[in-house]
Order: sequence, then C-alpha cells, then structure tokens
Amino acid sequence: MRTSFGPKEILFPMPVLIIGTYDENGNPDAMNAAWGSIGDTKEVFICLSPEHKTVKNLLKTKEFTVSPATLASVIPADYVGIVSANKEADKIKKSGLHASKAENVNAPQFDEFPVSLECRLKSFDESCGHLFGEIVNVNADESVLTEGKIDIAKLKPITYNSAAHTYHVVSGESCGNAFSCGSALK
Repeated sequence: MRTSFGPKEILFPMPVLIIGTYDENGNPDAMNAAWGSIGDTKEVFICLSPEHKTVKNLLKTKEFTVSPATLASVIPADYVGIVSANKEADKIKKSGLHASKAENVNAPQFDEFPVSLECRLKSFDESCGHLFGEIVNVNADESVLTEGKIDIAKLKPITYNSAAHTYHVVSGESCGNAFSCGSALK
C-alpha cells in the first residue's frame, strides 16, 4: 500500500548548498539553497528567488561559490537560510562564518564548509529562478580527503528532508561501486 502526497518538492537526498557572493562593497554574503544539483559536466544548477541579496550580488559580479553544508556547520548553514542580508547587515558576522576569497572567482569561500565549487554565472531565468553556473574549480580542505579524493564519511554533508523540514547526515557508507555492481545481473 502506498500513500499519495500530490505534487510536492520531495526527493532524497536533497543537498543543502551554501551560495557565497560578495556585495557591491566587497563584503561576503551567503545563503542556504535547498534546490540544486549538478546540471551537466562542469555545471551546477540551483533554483533561487531573485529577491535574495545573494542572487542580486551574483547577478552583478557573475561569480559565486557553492559549498555543501556539513554536520559541523548545520547551525550557521541554517542561519544563513533564515536570515536575509537584505534585512541584516551583519549576517555573516552573526553567523560565525569565516570568509576568504576563492582562488579562481571573485567570491568568498567559507572555512566552515570544507568543499567549495568556484562558479561563474552561465544563465539565470528570473521568471522561474533557474540558475546555471560553470564550475571553474573545486577545492577541498585536506581534512576531508582520503588518498587525494573527497571522502563523504569525513565531509559528513547534510541533506534536507523537505517532507519533515529536518536535516540529516549523509553517512558515507558505501553500498556498491558505480558502473560496476549492476554487472552481477548480466
């Protein structure tokens, strides 16, 4: 027996993405975006409302960072999602986040988020909020690497459960090798 919920924004896992930009005065800003993913090779897709200060910033600078929120950063990650820089000038200071300039784009990355995608704006459709960005670089703190690769078990990214409005940790437990484990059915 199944239960029908009608058309809703329910899909698992839904990454919690932190978008970083600089404002017109060079001050760092960040927001929490729950609707986003890889759009294509070297491309990120995020659905954003144009009213957000972060969106206004990236439309001006054409550059931004995207970082997965983690278990260790859940509180500041949620804070930058519920507080608007349009209303709170000291948003980043109050969040406790520490920003530094990304290496390849004019946007901040935050120490509290150990993985950062450095992106350039490809397109933004204001009518539906669809943003596409070119990924020009991905960087990761060595603390989340194992044998030179990003280790999900060390990163501990969080996912958003839109059905219950809760965050959950992605455990990193491996359940198979991609492009390989299905071969058992051949």
